[in-house]
Amino acid sequence: MLNEIYKHTKEQMQKSLQALSKDFTTLRSGRVSISLVDHVRVEYYNTPTPLNQVASVIATDASTITITPWERGLLKDIERALQEANIGVNPSNDGENVKLFFPPMTMEQRKEIAKDAKAMGEKAKVAIRNIRQEANNQIKKLEKDKAISEDENKRALAEVQKYTDEFIKKIDEHTKAKEEEVLKV
Repeated sequence: MLNEIYKHTKEQMQKSLQALSKDFTTLRSGRVSISLVDHVRVEYYNTPTPLNQVASVIATDASTITITPWERGLLKDIERALQEANIGVNPSNDGENVKLFFPPMTMEQRKEIAKDAKAMGEKAKVAIRNIRQEANNQIKKLEKDKAISEDENKRALAEVQKYTDEFIKKIDEHTKAKEEEVLKV
């Protein structure tokens, strides 16, 4: 019983950490990343389709993303979808590709993005604490139902706290690394 709770708790905490890493990919740092356009959907035969399924998306240099549609007729639709996605730059259509030119970030923008990263880290910590609370409630219920002893209860709560501390530390490390990456000019 307790091993199942431990396993489930660790898995959920790991998923929270992975979600944080995925969230961090949406933040812009010094170099542009194609993950900035991951959420963009293009109307393709009246179906909202992910951009990377209708076009080739590559970061050609540190400040440019080039999108080459597989069907030339999609150029206007891709351009419209990028404008509606409001990613901070206007798309440039040269007849074959759509290019996104990202200007260098100002220090003010970098600080704002670092603040967003910190907020994402705090959100992940809250998720970890909620998972801990859920596990603790399950453990306390086992003790109340006389399925485990008081000593086992204390050991189990300490074990869950150990996992929590471990994952909170990992989140802090990830957040600090992302902030440094964003603030580095």
